[in-house]
Amino acid sequence: MDRRVSEGSPFPRGATWDGKGVNFSLFSANATKVELCLFDAAGQRETRRIELPEYTNEIWHGYVPDIGPSTVYGYRVHGPYEHAAGHRFNPHKLLLDPYARAHTGELTWNPACFGYTIGASDSDLSFDDRRALSADSMFTKGAANGLLAEIAMDPWSLNDASA
Repeated sequence: MDRRVSEGSPFPRGATWDGKGVNFSLFSANATKVELCLFDAAGQRETRRIELPEYTNEIWHGYVPDIGPSTVYGYRVHGPYEHAAGHRFNPHKLLLDPYARAHTGELTWNPACFGYTIGASDSDLSFDDRRALSADSMFTKGAANGLLAEIAMDPWSLNDASA
């Protein structure tokens, strides 16, 4: 784990910038690990992958210093792939932040979007291990990769340093 990444806070959920860094918080009752994936400004290349260090009351969280608004990111979430129990975790797929205030890029539907292999004999019970954001990626940003969450500045969420 990156020593500069700290535990952060489970609330508020999503990505919250405080003027010095960003707190990331994501709910998942059954995940076994959550990785935060940071991308270059164009959303084309993953530049850093950080395992969220803390799990509190079914919320994964961590604080990353020295990043801020317009940081492009997504998640890879690990856990059981047990369809009978309703679990379809697939860390090969890059996920959007369900709490994000902004997204960048456009979605192009293709088989890489799905956690299962289209056309497999066991249909949607199969497991697709193709990596999202690769040459056959499900995301496009212009001609390149990138429907990703983007940290949006929310002035109402900033902590008042003078208080």
